[in-house]
Order: sequence, then structure tokens, then C-alpha cells
Amino acid sequence: MYASYFGLKQAPFSIAPDPHYLFMSERHREALAHLLYGLDGGGGFVLLTGEIGAGKTTVCRCFLEQIPKNCNVAYIFNPKLTVSELLQAICDEFHVPVPAGAQTVKDYLDPLNAFLLAQHAAGRNNVLIIDEAQNLSADVLEQLRLLTNLETATRKLLQVVLIGQPELRGMLARPELEQLAQRVIARFHLGALSEAETAQYIQHRMKVAGLTGPLPLDRAALRWVHRLTRGVPRRINLLCDRALLGAYAGSQATVTPAIVRQAAAEVFDAPPAAPGRGLRRVGSGLALLTAVAVVGAGLSWALQMQSQAGRGKPGAVAAAVAAATPAASSAATAASSAAVPAVPPASAASSVQPPAIPAAEPLQLADWTASDAAAWAALAQRWGLQLAPNEVKPCDAALLQGLQCYRSVSGSLSLIRLMDRPVLMTLQRRGQPPALAALVGLDGQDVTLWVEGRPRRLALAELATVWRGEFSTLWRAPPGYVERAVNAGPLREWLAGHLDPLAGSAVPASSAASPSWAELSPRIQAFQASQGLQPDGRIGPITLMQLNRAAGVSEPRLDPAR
Repeated sequence: MYASYFGLKQAPFSIAPDPHYLFMSERHREALAHLLYGLDGGGGFVLLTGEIGAGKTTVCRCFLEQIPKNCNVAYIFNPKLTVSELLQAICDEFHVPVPAGAQTVKDYLDPLNAFLLAQHAAGRNNVLIIDEAQNLSADVLEQLRLLTNLETATRKLLQVVLIGQPELRGMLARPELEQLAQRVIARFHLGALSEAETAQYIQHRMKVAGLTGPLPLDRAALRWVHRLTRGVPRRINLLCDRALLGAYAGSQATVTPAIVRQAAAEVFDAPPAAPGRGLRRVGSGLALLTAVAVVGAGLSWALQMQSQAGRGKPGAVAAAVAAATPAASSAATAASSAAVPAVPPASAASSVQPPAIPAAEPLQLADWTASDAAAWAALAQRWGLQLAPNEVKPCDAALLQGLQCYRSVSGSLSLIRLMDRPVLMTLQRRGQPPALAALVGLDGQDVTLWVEGRPRRLALAELATVWRGEFSTLWRAPPGYVERAVNAGPLREWLAGHLDPLAGSAVPASSAASPSWAELSPRIQAFQASQGLQPDGRIGPITLMQLNRAAGVSEPRLDPAR
């Protein structure tokens, strides 16, 4: 729509990985070097991780183009498979014939092993690339490790490249996957672009699209793009595309910082920072141009979410929408800091009411005097938790009072909305050490932080410049959760007693034997799906927090919007 207006032959900021727009930053080149090094490593695993939209697929495409001709390549892009399904997919990619009616693991392993040996004898190497590898289950990862056991005296016969989001690193750090982790011969985490690289990236894509004159973004606008996107290429594409559309809608030849902020409000669901009258005019035109597309896309997405969350459950749809984030999973890359004794739902915290909340005033981060002790005190007050002044180990104090700490290093506002409880955010201001801030309210435009005994509003756009996803909170573990490794019976009984009523089933009469995990797993998965969580059947803190809320366990909630 705006291409000809800016003298372009085509739109420069599509999120599709078009090879014509390939931009290899120093980080991308280093990531590619690690992958190529892994090919000469004699087999084993190579690991490439990066945030969503950081350019992992771009690096992978370059890697595929540079793989030597004596390599056979199998590429798996949808790894949510069982062991048998994965082996079948690998055989299909390598064009390995399997017996008719093959069903068992052995039916696929035998011809695959024979193929790998034959290719080695012919002087060819075999490379298996698995994208979105953070979705692999533990048993599939173990089978991949077993595949790499096939080897000669000098090298392994299969090279496995795992590409995924940051939680993949956490998965491989688990004790049960230590054998696999020891076979990783090269690993690289792909970071975001710097401010200078962000400007180079934008200029590169504009020139490839046909720009011959000066860049239609001034220097201040480029700084805002980097600030609001955090240097993530896909976010840069989304923001720049909308910003150029906004400038076109307002008949402006140059994209200004105000237009960038307004565009961010559209694509990132964050408010513009102090928009002026001219920007409102641009925003109105932009809204007019995009209204039909937004309505259509929103309706389609909502219908998809309804199908996933379950038919006939309006609440499930709302929960799934609120949980639209990869981090909203019971297996999120976070763990409680320590085990705590289980306590019944009725406790001191259940009778504690949040303080009366006056109207929140705006907060300027530059004027904020951070205090971790004050942030913990604000969270403790919500839970009725008694903390000593300047408590050094608040999680230990919480343990003694029946609460458990939960920490995530890769969270999101969507996850916090889903959890619906106060949290401590770790904020990183430029030139300042990390500091905690108590978030007690959240709406579509602002967060509410509890500062110096009163609520203060902070725009989401400004929060995005200082928060990278790290937060902590408290939760109440159910009976038997701590001792589940030794005796899972009490926890299984508690789960059955709470899941069955939520599903509309009668609670079975008590018996000598508690339900097995196999019996509980379908019920756990159904509950997770209804809450917008990944239905993996695992009982983690996020799943239990949602189950506590659904069962009516009294825990603090986020304040309503004001």
C-alpha cells in the first residue's frame, strides 16, 4: 500500500524469511560459524537457541545452503511427535524405505541404522536438523541420543542440530538429560541486534526493496525502533511496516518518533508515549486503513483459539486468549526456589485483604528510588506474609509460613495476566543495577506498581524498555506436592478431588488406592487446555496456580484497572 509512496518496488518488512532480504549481523555470522563447525565435529549434537524472531530460521537457511554436497540432510520443522512418529519422519526425510505396516520403534530403527552405515561406507555424512526443538518431549530427546550411539572407531554416523527457543537450554540442563547434554559439541545463543545493527538492518531491507534516496526514518525514530523492539528482527519488521503505513496515512514523508510510538501501540498492544495532536491525526488515518484487516484477523484468531480451548466453554476461550504466549506453560523455564511444606487453603493469607487503593499517579522511572526490600514488603502485605525489615532471604521466610516462591526469567505480560497475581518484576534501567518493583495491577495500557506505599501507573511502552521478562511471585502448594517424589498418593488424591468437580464429574468415593498418573493425565490435560496452557499433562507451578484459582483457593489477585 505504501511502497510506491516511498519509492519502493515492494514492501520491505514482510515477516516471511525471504532470502533476498538476508541480513547477516555479526551475531548471525557467528551463529552460522558454530553450526558449520559442528559439521566437522565428528557427530553428536549442535545447539542453536535464540528468542522468538531473533533470526534462527535465517541462520538455518544459510546453513542449509552451505552444507557440503556429501551430506544427506533431514529437516524436521514440527517436532511435536511421538518417538515412532519422529523416527518415521526421519526415515521419510532421508528417503529410507521401511517395511509395509511398520509400527514399532524397531521397524524404523533397523532400516535407518542400515542406511546410516551404508552412507558412511559411501563417504557421505548425515545431518538431522530439528527446528522448534523446545517442543521435543524428554523421551524423544532420549531416542535422539540413542540414535547418535551408532558410530565407527573415528566418528558418529549422525549429526543432530537442535534449533529452538531459550527454554531448550533449560531442558538440556535437567539431570535426566545429562547424557545428551554431554554430547553437545557446539552451542550458540543468538542475541538481539544492537542499536547500530538495527539501523543497518532497516536500511538494508529498504535498499533491497528499491529505496534510492535517503532513509525515511530520522535518527531519533531509529533509536525508538530499537528501544521498542529490543533489536529483535521480527519485531523490527512488524513495527517498521506499521510505522511506514502510518506515515503514508498521514501524508508525511518521514517517519518520526511519534509515528513509531503510535505504531508500537498498534502492533505491540502498548500505548504511545505522550502523542501530540499531529500524531493523533496520523493514528486516525492508520486505524482507518487497518480496521478491516484487524477485525478479520482478530475474528479468525479468536475462532482458532476457541477450537483449541474447547467447545462450549466461553471462559476457556478468554483464558486461552490471555495466555497467548510461549511462556504460558506448566513446563515454563522457571522453577520454585525451594520446596515448602503444604498447607491447607484456609490460612492467614486467606483473610488478608489488599490495602485500600487510591487513584494511581503516573511514575517517571528516572525519578524512581528503587528498593528491593520495599518491593518484597508490598508483595508480602498482599499475602499476609510476615517479613523482618530488610529481610535478606524472603523466600526462606515464606517457606516457614507455608508459601513457595516461583521465578521466571523468560516471562511475559500475557503470562502475568493469566496468573492474575501480584509479582515482583526485575527492572533494568540504563546505568543502574537491576531492581525489583511490585506489580499489583495490569490493563491494556498501563501497569500499576506499588511504590512508597501507593500505586503508580507506568505505560507499557516504557515498561518494555526496562523489563526483559524476569519476575518472581508466591504461590500455595497443595498437600503432597513437596513429597511427591517419595509419595505421590496425597497429591494425586488432591488433584482428583479438584479436577473432577471442575469437569462436572462426580467425585469418586474414597478408596484405598489413589488414582494413577495415567488416569489423571487426560483430566490434567483437559484442564490445562481450558486455561490456555500447553496441555502436556505435567503438574508444574503454573498449572497448580490456575487450579488453585479455579478451585477457589484464596490467593491475592491483580487489582482491577483504575
